[in-house]
Amino acid sequence: MKKWFLATLALVILGVGLAGCGQSAASKTTANKVVKLGVVGADNRVWEAVGKTLKKEGITLKIVQFSDYNQPNTALVDHDIDLNAFQHQFFLDNWNKTHHADVVSIGRTLIAPLAVYSKKVSSLKDIKKGDSIALPNDPTNEGRALQLLETAGLIKVADKALPTTRDVTANPLKLKLKALDAAQTASSLADVDASVINSGVAQDAKLNPKKAIYTEKVTKKSKPWINIIAANKKDKNNATYRKVVKAYQTKATADLIAKLYNDGEVPAWNQKF
Repeated sequence: MKKWFLATLALVILGVGLAGCGQSAASKTTANKVVKLGVVGADNRVWEAVGKTLKKEGITLKIVQFSDYNQPNTALVDHDIDLNAFQHQFFLDNWNKTHHADVVSIGRTLIAPLAVYSKKVSSLKDIKKGDSIALPNDPTNEGRALQLLETAGLIKVADKALPTTRDVTANPLKLKLKALDAAQTASSLADVDASVINSGVAQDAKLNPKKAIYTEKVTKKSKPWINIIAANKKDKNNATYRKVVKAYQTKATADLIAKLYNDGEVPAWNQKF
């Protein structure tokens, strides 16, 4: 009887142990993976839709908002977030060089053309001598904004990849160019005659891209301005992060971008330059 009891007890303990192992393995396979995605701006409707798709694959996309362009790459390098999606390739290349970092692109998202907005004039032709124009002051977007103003025929700048206001070679209207933090370019509209504003900032300020007085054209020269999903280099082949890219780069996303933003943002993963 004693031997029978001990044998039975051993089987019970073994069964409990195996059951415990089985539950642990099951929990590992069904556990929801959380991916923290850093963004700049409050309009996350596209990413929220992507998040719903990912949820079906057992991935929870947690959107982490930042207030300016200086924070998301630092947060990525510090592993406070897993991915970010706020910058174009030119910005990332410049940031990596400045900070001796190794953040990489793992997928394209969209091109967000810069645009000139104004509450005081309805056309570039109405810009007059001595008027003031605000533009973003981070290195890449300042250069891009100046080149946009050159394309618009208002100024001329030196042939540089990243010109600054010091590189303006011709300013026939003697325009006052005011470089501000990108987040302030929209709020400055009451104080300047016009402002060059990034798409995300314009969206947060509820500006209608169809009412911009000048918009950047999407051409072969737009390639450096393609926005990307970025990760730390060691994570560039992470299977979960690749699923995030795949979930974004769909026709449903492209249709939603067109519906929400008209021509204010253009899907870029399928662009052939």
